[in-house]
Amino acid sequence: MVEGSPIRMGILGAAQIAPMALIKPARETPNVMVTTIAARDRGKARAFAGKHAIAVVHGSYDELLADPEIDAVYNPLPNSLHCKWTVRALEAGKHVLCEKPIAANAEEAKRMAEAATRSGRVLAEAFHWRYHPLAARIKEIVNSGELGQVRHIEATFYIPLLKKGDIRYRYELGGGATMDTGCYTINIVRWLAGAEPDVVGAHARKSSPDVDRWMHADLRFADGRTGAINCSLICTTLLKAQAKVIGDGGEMTVTNPIAPHFYHRLRVNTGGGTRVEKIPGDATYTYQLRAFADWVRGGPPMSSDAQDAVANMRVIDAIYDHAGMKRRGLSTL
Repeated sequence: MVEGSPIRMGILGAAQIAPMALIKPARETPNVMVTTIAARDRGKARAFAGKHAIAVVHGSYDELLADPEIDAVYNPLPNSLHCKWTVRALEAGKHVLCEKPIAANAEEAKRMAEAATRSGRVLAEAFHWRYHPLAARIKEIVNSGELGQVRHIEATFYIPLLKKGDIRYRYELGGGATMDTGCYTINIVRWLAGAEPDVVGAHARKSSPDVDRWMHADLRFADGRTGAINCSLICTTLLKAQAKVIGDGGEMTVTNPIAPHFYHRLRVNTGGGTRVEKIPGDATYTYQLRAFADWVRGGPPMSSDAQDAVANMRVIDAIYDHAGMKRRGLSTL
């Protein structure tokens, strides 16, 4: 990468999320260019490239990683492939922005973190919500003491995923509600707590013997605070995204902390009254890409770095353990 030139990024796979998560934000980020895509189906890659004005098409992921004109890679492949292709990208000297959850399990995430350290390259997990000004504001409120001593932190994320053949319902691809929507809720609770929880209980509803379509887990922190996560791909409540912090002096409820650029509502209720705040800002993905580009160029590390990703995956693994379910990716270890 030539100093002062844009960061040239390649995409592994013609994923549906790539236009929203990378291509559009790159158009709004002058120091990033999406120049290349690779897919196992070259025809699919060509069609995707034509639609999104991507100049270079490779017929395999290995070809993309060997391309000297690429500085960084975006990995939106199925969860079961995150570890393999992220490690290969890092070993090829590429920085990596990897979709959430970063891996199929914590052991894979650890291997990815170690590969990043060895290579001296950036590895970030794409928890885009953290980089919107709303995230900074809710963290500020929690840390300010306005809510008093925090007693409980809870996050919920339900979406209606009605297509039964979707990869998120397939165990061998790292599917499950806890992997998809649950990883967000875990990330939110950990981040707001500023500490790592123990899982004390979990209960799943399943779409198949090894795949959860809904999960509830109870958490506890070393200082006595409690937490909970609720996540779903399909349940009676089709759509809900919320974070809640309860203290002995008040309560904060955040509607849609995950994609606040579409809509959000921040409500604080204390002895002094109730207020509602709206925090303006760009799309979360745009903030995330700016943070990634800054880190690649020697700026501050992103908060969703490899070590944070390992910690998030440890909670996911523990939730599956407590729910009596197999961890994802056991066949690959």
